[in-house]
Amino acid sequence: MRRTFLFALVLFGMPAAALGQAAQSESQTLQALLLEVHELRQELRSSLARMQSGQILLSRLQAQQQVVTRASERLDSARSNLAGAQDHQKRVAMDVKRFEDTLSDEDNLSKQKTDQDQLSRLKPELERSTDSAQQFQATVLGCEQQLRSEQDKLSALDSQLDELVKSLRNPSAQ
Repeated sequence: MRRTFLFALVLFGMPAAALGQAAQSESQTLQALLLEVHELRQELRSSLARMQSGQILLSRLQAQQQVVTRASERLDSARSNLAGAQDHQKRVAMDVKRFEDTLSDEDNLSKQKTDQDQLSRLKPELERSTDSAQQFQATVLGCEQQLRSEQDKLSALDSQLDELVKSLRNPSAQ
């Protein structure tokens, strides 16, 4: 009878113990799968955040490039205006010099009077053209400073984009 009881215990007890181990093994597998799904979700969120940052950074980079282009165009225009003002100033200065030279050499009183009138008209014009050239020079300097500032901003955005690209290439560094 003991033998029968022992046999029944072994026959029915072993599968129950094996079932307990199988349930524990399945629970561990399920926990590992849940952990991996959680890690994948975190990685996906992180990747999406990096992609969104990249898109925002690219948009800012494009906008800043347009700002730099406009600043460069303004500088070119200011330099052109300065060159025109300087040319005008040189022409007026040459005319003043020419009339002064002819005035001192002229014996004809009516011609002297005409040259004197021209001189009195050209001297204020020379002052105005000198002032204008100085204003354009100041404008050029301001435009150059603005362009450098905008280029520095563009360079900073470009560096940020380079760092983001490096981080996307090396995800283990995160």
